[in-house]
Amino acid sequence: MTKESDRILDIAMEWVWMVLDAGLMMLAQPFYYISVILIGILYRRQVLLERMLFHVRVNGWQSQTLRTMLGGLVAGLGVSVMMAFLGITLTMSAVLCLWAASLLLMLFRVRFLCFAYAAGLLGIVQSVLGWFPGWQPEGWLGSVHTALLNLNVPSLLALAAVLHLAEAGLVMLQGGRFASPLFLEGKRGKLVGGYQMQSFWPLPLFLLVPSAGGPMLPWTPFFGGDAWMSGAGIAALPVLIGFGEMTQSMLPKQKAVISGKRLVIYSSIVLMLSLLADWWPPLMLAAALAAPLLHEGLAWYSRYEEQQRSPLFVHPPKGLKVLAVLPGSPAEELGILAGETILKVNGTLVRSKEQLHAALRQNAAFCKLEVQNYEGESKFMQRAIYAGEHHQLGVILSPDPDAGLAVRLKPLSIAGLLGMKWSLKNKMTAEEEGAETRTPAGKGSPAAAGLEKDSLEM
Repeated sequence: MTKESDRILDIAMEWVWMVLDAGLMMLAQPFYYISVILIGILYRRQVLLERMLFHVRVNGWQSQTLRTMLGGLVAGLGVSVMMAFLGITLTMSAVLCLWAASLLLMLFRVRFLCFAYAAGLLGIVQSVLGWFPGWQPEGWLGSVHTALLNLNVPSLLALAAVLHLAEAGLVMLQGGRFASPLFLEGKRGKLVGGYQMQSFWPLPLFLLVPSAGGPMLPWTPFFGGDAWMSGAGIAALPVLIGFGEMTQSMLPKQKAVISGKRLVIYSSIVLMLSLLADWWPPLMLAAALAAPLLHEGLAWYSRYEEQQRSPLFVHPPKGLKVLAVLPGSPAEELGILAGETILKVNGTLVRSKEQLHAALRQNAAFCKLEVQNYEGESKFMQRAIYAGEHHQLGVILSPDPDAGLAVRLKPLSIAGLLGMKWSLKNKMTAEEEGAETRTPAGKGSPAAAGLEKDSLEM
């Protein structure tokens, strides 16, 4: 009994040392830190745009970055457990190939920084190289050639599928919280309110890989076959998963739930194709093509769906539609929610921001509100007003249809992200437009504010 206990203790200590070694390997890899820096830049960019549009930030980029790191850590541990039963054959050259493909794709579009695109691209390249068996380059090109041919693409696609399953959970849990309000140009040229929902999560993965001399597993993972008979080890792999959506017809939480469910379906299809490709290799190219193409299909369908639906964040004939509520503001304490309509303030029906401000000034120390909820029912609320609080109680209203700054959403490249540039169109009434043409660039004008005529896709 003592010998058996000693053997179990030795095996446990061996696994502990492997986990610690994998943790040190993760800390030594620069890719995780690069991911966190990119996420911080993205959220900082959103804060600057919010200040430009609303003169106040809705969310803090530091807290958003921290929340994504914590969410990514939990998701990474979950993915690691799931992949322990699927298995993956991973080498350092495979890690470099994955990150090289991801960074290359990101040069074209930031949203291409996705494991499905990288794994799919590597699978396509491997298939093309297989058509030329006589080509054997030398030098560093030969090393890259060998690394690409030795990749276990089905296991990489399976990992991409499991990562998107984790992404679906993160989107449903956190996607709505990271939504950033925007003023957009609608189909008829009028301004409408909307939300840009874009988040990235850095995931530290600890994956079981075949390793000669390592401890034996009590089960045999799906991928790898006989390679697991010699033992197993733990490899550290930092990855970055991301989600990007725009909605002007739904509340952010509703959009996040719908998008999350679609990602579950997507990940299930890719996982099934990867398992079939491992069983019958001729399917590998089809599985590699399906991963990015189906992902693009989801993005296209979401845009098409938004175009077919009526905008939600526009002012009704009576009242003012709420686009967003600042965290910790009086409006949040009162229970006002995005998408609701402010009907009356201090007994006065309000149809414009000017009327709202005038109604609030009727009683500088106290306010009474009548707000219409999503079901069309009125709810009444009241609260004292204190010095220094937001002039609109912390409510960001939907835009006036004919005046204000509109954000033009275009594909965002890494240069646009690092350059902090946006495309903003200043929509004005006829009288304002005439006045603007006579006003030189100075204080308060778009030129003075440093607005660049460049592209934006958050």
